[in-house]
Amino acid sequence: MPVSAWLKLSIAVACVTIALKGAAWWLTGSVGLLSDALESFVNVAGASFALLMVTIARRPADEDHPYGHFKAEYFSSGFEGMLIFAAASAIVWVAVRRLLEPQPLEALDTGLVLSVLGSVLNGALAWLMLGASRRHRSIALEADARHLIADVWTTAGVVVGLLAAWATGWLWLDPAIAIGVALNILREGVSLVRRSADGLMDHAAEPEVLAQIDGVLNEFRHQSIRFDHLSTRRAGQRRHVDLHMHMPATWSLGRAAALRGSVETALMRAVPGLRATIQLLPMDVEAHVDERSGSA
Repeated sequence: MPVSAWLKLSIAVACVTIALKGAAWWLTGSVGLLSDALESFVNVAGASFALLMVTIARRPADEDHPYGHFKAEYFSSGFEGMLIFAAASAIVWVAVRRLLEPQPLEALDTGLVLSVLGSVLNGALAWLMLGASRRHRSIALEADARHLIADVWTTAGVVVGLLAAWATGWLWLDPAIAIGVALNILREGVSLVRRSADGLMDHAAEPEVLAQIDGVLNEFRHQSIRFDHLSTRRAGQRRHVDLHMHMPATWSLGRAAALRGSVETALMRAVPGLRATIQLLPMDVEAHVDERSGSA
């Protein structure tokens, strides 16, 4: 199933979850359950924006974007992080007011059942989406899945806290739980924004991708061929590798180009979504590299 289909499913599940958790808050009057419902609104907005960014990322390269639009996915992760900041602020505002004016909780049993049901839906979807994000190498899908996992832990904390409030009669536990929820999702928001910024700054490819690249190059290394100045970067679902390939100066241009084509083909076959750029150099020539920029 493509990334866009997973995000559409996430939006649909989030809408169902909003209905369940919103009903739970309406029945009980609990600000803890209200905070849980607000986080589901963030899920809808985040998944909707992620779907938009994934659609943009799939656009082909054009004159203004010769390397494609793959980095658009990182914006969805950052946007979802900012939505989490807004939701956390709203939760704290409501919770502090409830701390100052405690109110009794009603129909807690029905409310908790509805909330747990919504959390079960989120948990099942998050587990499936994490697997899909690894297959597609999609940070937008991973960000949405990790937010859903945070939502599951949020619900678990709310349920335990409300049961404690019901057992002890301490009404202040309800808004205290809501503030704890806000702090927890705020932590997740910081993580998402950091990952988004990291991706936009051309982070190196994952260790497993580097190992695959090195394995392919080992198949071509021998006394007449060597590789150096290898660098990689991520751009959404795309991976890029740049390197120098040294060969005997006596080789014809046609022979050298044919070997380069074989290496590029092998690399892109080993790593789906990889784009390889290989500069040809004679064996006894070293490229002048600016270590500050990494360019030759």
